Amino acid sequence: MSGYPTGPVVTARHWEKLADGRAQCNVCPHRCKLKDGQRGLCFVRAAENGEIVLTTYGRSSGFCVDPIEKKPLHQFLPGTAILSFGTAGCNLRCSFCQNWHISRSREAETAAEAAAPDAIARAAKALKCRSVAFTYNDPVVFLEYAVDAARACREQGIKTVAVTAGYINGGGPREEFFGAMDAANVDLKAFTDDFYRKNCGGDLQTVLDTLVYLRRETKVWVELTTLIIPGENDADAELKELCGWVAKELGPDVPLHFSAFHPAFKMTDRPPTPPATLTRARTIAAGAGLRYVYTGNVRDEEGGSTYCPACGKKLIGRDWFQLTEWNLKDAGHCRFCGAPCAGVFEDRPGTWGARCVPVAISDFGLRISDS
Repeated sequence: MSGYPTGPVVTARHWEKLADGRAQCNVCPHRCKLKDGQRGLCFVRAAENGEIVLTTYGRSSGFCVDPIEKKPLHQFLPGTAILSFGTAGCNLRCSFCQNWHISRSREAETAAEAAAPDAIARAAKALKCRSVAFTYNDPVVFLEYAVDAARACREQGIKTVAVTAGYINGGGPREEFFGAMDAANVDLKAFTDDFYRKNCGGDLQTVLDTLVYLRRETKVWVELTTLIIPGENDADAELKELCGWVAKELGPDVPLHFSAFHPAFKMTDRPPTPPATLTRARTIAAGAGLRYVYTGNVRDEEGGSTYCPACGKKLIGRDWFQLTEWNLKDAGHCRFCGAPCAGVFEDRPGTWGARCVPVAISDFGLRISDS
C-alpha cells in the first residue's frame, strides 16, 4: 500500500465479509468490494487481513483556524473561529474540484501531520475556537476519525461541523456520522442526475436523501452550497427546480449559498462564474420562497449579508468573511421588529474577523502515536 496516505491502520466500521472472501465497505453507495491489498475508490479505505481498514486515521493534510463564514456557515455562531482540518481522498470524482490536490491525493505526504482526536479537541479549546470543521476533503471517507474527534470535542464543549457532499449511505453510516455533528454545510452540486454521473461519479438522489434526513430526523444545523458552473448547472429552469425542491422538502429557512466557479482541475475550459449569474440565482431562490440566500467566492456585500425575513432590515452585514454589522438581539431576534432569525446564535457575535491562521497541532498535546 505504499504511495498512499498512510496512518495507523484502524479497523473501519460499516463493512461486511462477502461469501467470496472479499470485504465490502458500506459507508457510501459505491460499496467497494475489495480483496486484501486493494483500495476503495476513495483511496483511503482498504482491505487488509480480510477486513476494511481506514489508512488515514489520525493523519491530517493540515490545520488552520478560519472564520466560520469560510465554510460557508452564515447562521451558525457568526464571527467565531473554527479549527479546520482534513485528511486525503474522496468518494466522488468531481472534474471541477477546487481541492483536488487533497481529495485526489495518493501521496503519503498529503496526510503527514499526526493528531489524536483528543489533541484536536484540546487544540480547539486552547485556540478559543467555538467549533471544529472536518473539511478540505470529504469527511465521510474518514468517518471513524471524524466521529471520534467530534466526540472528543463535545467533551470539551466544542461544536463540530461537517463540510460534505452528503454522499453517504443510510442505515448506519449516515446516522453515526451526522449523529456526532452539530452543523453541516452540504454541497448540492446540481439538480440533475446527469450532472452528478458525468461530473462527479455519483448520483443526485443519495444527496437529496441525506438532506431530507438531516432536516427531518436530526437537530443538525444545515446550510447548502451550490457551485454555479457556466454552461453546466446555471440554467434558469434547473435553478428554479433546485430552489423549489429546497423550499418544499427542507423548508424556507435553510440557507443556500450560490458560489462562483473558478477554473480548476479538469474543468479549466470554462470561464469563471460572472457575478451577475450569482445575483440571478439569488433572485430565483428568493422567488421560490427561500429566506436566506447568499453569494460566495465574489465580493458582494449585499449577497453576503443576512436580512430579516419579516421586515427586510439587515441583520448581519458581511464584507467577505468580515462582519460589518450586527442587528440581532436575544440570541437570534431582529433588533428592529423582533422577528426570529433561523440559526444558532449567541447574544454577541464572535470577533475573529477574516484571518486564516495555520496551526501546528503537535504544539497542543497528544500526537496520534502517543495516544
